[in-house]
Amino acid sequence: MRELEVAGLVRAMNIRTRFIGDALERAMAAGAAQVLILGAGFDSHAYRYRELLAGTRVFEVDRPTTQAFKRRRVDSVLGGPPPNLAYVPLDLESEEMAVTLARHGYDATERTFVIMEGLTMYLREEALRELLGFLAAHAPGSSIVFDFATETMVAGLQTVNLSVVPQAARKTFERFMEMIKDEPWLFGFPVGEEEEEYLAELGLKLRELLTIGSEESVKRYLTRADGTTVGGEAQARAEQMRAAALGGSGRLSAEQREQLAARMREQQRLSAYRIAEAVVARRTQ
Repeated sequence: MRELEVAGLVRAMNIRTRFIGDALERAMAAGAAQVLILGAGFDSHAYRYRELLAGTRVFEVDRPTTQAFKRRRVDSVLGGPPPNLAYVPLDLESEEMAVTLARHGYDATERTFVIMEGLTMYLREEALRELLGFLAAHAPGSSIVFDFATETMVAGLQTVNLSVVPQAARKTFERFMEMIKDEPWLFGFPVGEEEEEYLAELGLKLRELLTIGSEESVKRYLTRADGTTVGGEAQARAEQMRAAALGGSGRLSAEQREQLAARMREQQRLSAYRIAEAVVARRTQ
């Protein structure tokens, strides 16, 4: 946890996981009758929230090969899934989801809580819009939690020149690019008020938006009772390094350093990783 790369991942996943957990608990308290987990991977909500979800149908959707591997691991480690969990093998990009889900007992007229964790950036925009449109046709009060990259971030990944990546960050960046080489990031949401407009066009209303790593996210999900933060030591060192780099950037004047800092803050805003919750605003026809 003293290493920035490790601490950064832990901080981001803590925020993401706890944001989703809070939203799930709210949805269940509000009367959600089923939970739909898209691109489920090794999602563990059906196990970690076994008591809360005991009377609720949970549907895990993922590619057949990924799901088959998970099922073998669940059977080996946990002795099998809970009785309220249904596996739905499905390729979100190429198969008719509504029909396939219905065959497994899914009812889109029921109030539903949907988890799309680590999914939106891997879909083509056409597939994502179709998916969100399907979810917007669910019962009013249904809600969706999803994390997402911005269009600036995705465009940067698609056109990046490694030679301009700072040396201190290059190894981390190269590891990330290696990780996604077979499943590249394809779509990023527009930034700012356009996010809300984008969802509204599809019949969804933005309930909450949180920038992962923001002051609010750190206060809510990473701050301990004694005031220290998870990964705070590594984060403080990173801030010191950035400040030192700005201070020594070609012997810039104070005004030039501030201009450079402002450009960096704007770039961070445009490239910030976010998580959101949206609710079904109306029933589409």
